[in-house]
Amino acid sequence: MRHTRLRAALLAAIALLMAASSALAQATRTGTPPEISFTVSMSKPHTHLLEVEMRLRDARLPAQINLVMPVWSPGSYLIREFERHVQDFAAADTQSGRALSWQKTNKNIWRVETGGSRDLRVTYRVYANDLSVRTNDLDDSHAHWNNVALLIYPEGHLNAPSTLRVVPYGDWKVATGLPAIQGRPNTFRAENFDVLYDSPVEVGKLKTIQFEVRGVPHRIVIDGDGNYDMERMRRDVQKIVETEVAMMGDIPYRDYTFILHAYSRSDGGLEHLNSTSLIMERNSFRPDGNWKDFLSLVSHEFFHLWNVKRIRPDALGPFDYSRENYTKLLWVAEGLTQYYAPLILRRAGLLSEEEYLERMSGEIQSLQDTPGRLVMSLEEASFDAWIKYYRQDENSGNSQVSYYDKGQIVGLLLDLEIRKRSGGAKSLDDVMRYLYTEFYKKNRNYTPEDFQRASELMAGSSLENFFARYVRGRDELEYDSALGAVGLQLGDADKTSPPVERSYLGAQVVQEGDRLMVRRLFSGTAAYDQGLNAGDQIIALDGLRVNRDSFLARLGEKRPGDPLNLTLFRDDELRTFTIKLGKRAVIDYRILPVSRPTPEQTRQYKAWLGTMQ
Repeated sequence: MRHTRLRAALLAAIALLMAASSALAQATRTGTPPEISFTVSMSKPHTHLLEVEMRLRDARLPAQINLVMPVWSPGSYLIREFERHVQDFAAADTQSGRALSWQKTNKNIWRVETGGSRDLRVTYRVYANDLSVRTNDLDDSHAHWNNVALLIYPEGHLNAPSTLRVVPYGDWKVATGLPAIQGRPNTFRAENFDVLYDSPVEVGKLKTIQFEVRGVPHRIVIDGDGNYDMERMRRDVQKIVETEVAMMGDIPYRDYTFILHAYSRSDGGLEHLNSTSLIMERNSFRPDGNWKDFLSLVSHEFFHLWNVKRIRPDALGPFDYSRENYTKLLWVAEGLTQYYAPLILRRAGLLSEEEYLERMSGEIQSLQDTPGRLVMSLEEASFDAWIKYYRQDENSGNSQVSYYDKGQIVGLLLDLEIRKRSGGAKSLDDVMRYLYTEFYKKNRNYTPEDFQRASELMAGSSLENFFARYVRGRDELEYDSALGAVGLQLGDADKTSPPVERSYLGAQVVQEGDRLMVRRLFSGTAAYDQGLNAGDQIIALDGLRVNRDSFLARLGEKRPGDPLNLTLFRDDELRTFTIKLGKRAVIDYRILPVSRPTPEQTRQYKAWLGTMQ
């Protein structure tokens, strides 16, 4: 009997808690949104602590309110747990100064007891010592942050407008894509949290380059010194913008900001609605090949303002900032953007035809040297980005493929296939413009089926075989059929027929100081099948000490089937292995012209790689 009464009491308590939770959720999701404002300060930059104040003003604040920190950043598909950097959280009634009680109910949720307050003040600090395009960084030279990694939101009010005031350190200047509020220095407005979270902020001693395209202002804000040429940067970036705008036919923003960090750290980029964050190593802008790598990064991130920020895959917007947002379309969002990056440079006259084809040849070579291309499909790579792409290990090349790398090559083949089937009347450009008009402008996201249908509409026939084999499937790509449409073929630069078979170990080795280390193994090779491990330290080959250069030189002297006697350390244990070398047909992939292109192939080639007039 007692057990029964206890069980009944427990069930009743659970029901009450569920009802209270439901009431709280309802209270935080209904009614007029509160007036929301943020202030971000940086009084002690050397501590790497950004100081945040949030104000909520509302005559109808509920008795409890949940404040949520996002756990990921759109454009970077990994749960990054931004809440782990939050410290010194406090809540108070602004008018009386009375401290309000709060508790964490989840890893990224703070529940505040408002106690009848109509003007709530929340403060906290965020440790910011990670300079990347996805995270936050503050030191004695600058501040850079992504609002999605810094600012909490009231649950149920992601659509609420807000203001952001920045209190810079000393004489530092502020740059962001958010529109400024007139008469309020360093204060900006956002129509909702999606816009707020999509607008990075840079504060420091900034250099600014300005230009206009079709009367719309653009600026490049540079933080840091380097071997860049500011006038060349202005001229070339403007050409990129002009070429992409000409292709898409529309400028969907009132202004655009490129934020460029020139530091001696990692490089990369992240797209936003009317801005982008870029990082380049400060002295990596020269020689000319490096400069064109920088321009390719600019071209990629700028093209995203259409492809992914407005032409949105099914699950990418409106966002759920508290968990993974799965889609099978990252190969379109990122891979096709990667395809267009160097193509735009060619059309803008910033790459020669030879340079463009050489770059694409290198991408094909890289893909063909990745065993995982036959193990994982593009849709699988897209869907599993959250657990695989940003968490690669020594076996990743054997088990997966990048939706960037294979996506851009499939984008190339798809573009040429559409051009061939339509007789040059349509291209992948038309697919992107169609999605922009029929989906973005009609406030719709597109599905994998929608993308295939749009491609078939431009091709004028079914592409089911193409998508089944190369997008949903794992078939080896057939290059010559598509390349032939523009008078090209994939060949061996050594022009050996058939390719020469050479000895092959199947291990990538790197020199780390005085240690020769096995970095990774390739599946189906001698090293992989006969027991070599990633992490092994090679001491000697055939009884003689080696470094990377001598190891590769002596390996090159051997023939397929020869024994390879290795002495190595594995977990500090001395081991010996005898490996029978395998063989591989070594192909130096190059996109080459056919011997006698037809007039139609020549016409299609010029249309594909046409330079902007």
